[in-house]
Parts: sequence; structure tokens; C-alpha cells
Amino acid sequence: MGESEVQVASSRRSQRVQIAMPVIVRGADFQKETSTVTVNAHGGLVMLIAKVARGDLIWLMNPKTAEELPFRVVLLGNPKDGKTPVAVEFSEPSPVFWKISFPPKDWHTSAERKRLDSNPLPK
Repeated sequence: MGESEVQVASSRRSQRVQIAMPVIVRGADFQKETSTVTVNAHGGLVMLIAKVARGDLIWLMNPKTAEELPFRVVLLGNPKDGKTPVAVEFSEPSPVFWKISFPPKDWHTSAERKRLDSNPLPK
């Protein structure tokens, strides 16, 4: 795992999508423009210059829609180039906040597809 990556559980509540989407993050004493690294129905991962702590309540705004929702900081990664990977979570699942279509639950990543292809089912 790279220095700036956040370690996550192998089973997920919802499909994660890697996408660099612009967002505005607002805390008690800051407001910063940044972008997402990944998103899912339960939250996402953003790179943030501002200092936050696990458990902090922050607000994310989707600048394309001006929709803003509260998020809880759930995990902090190792800072790199002055930015910290910050995993955030909605208080309840909100997949429409991102305004993207998520892959179906049976979607496989390229690594999973390779593993499946190398181990064909018996006929």
C-alpha cells in the first residue's frame, strides 16, 4: 500500500467508484476547494489541505448542483504533498448526491475479473 493510501475493509456496504469530482469542503474554520478520489453511496475520500480530526463534522458541496450535505470524518490517511486523504461518511446513504451512476452490485474490478478468468468454472 502506498504512503498516502487509506487502508479499508475488504467488504463494502456500497460500490466504490474512483472519480476526481470537484467539491467544496467546509468546516468550522475553513472552506476549501478540492476533489474526490473515490465516492460511494455512503461517503467518499477527498484530499484536504485543512486540518480535520476523526469524528469531525464537515460539509461537502457539489458545486455543479450547489447541494451541500454534512459528512463525518471517519479516517485520515498519511499526508503527502501537504494534503491528507480524508475518508468521510454521510449520516445516511446518499448516492444521488454525487450525480453519477454506480456500477451494479455484481460489477467486478479488473483484478477480480482476471482472478475469475484464471479460475474458470467446471462444466
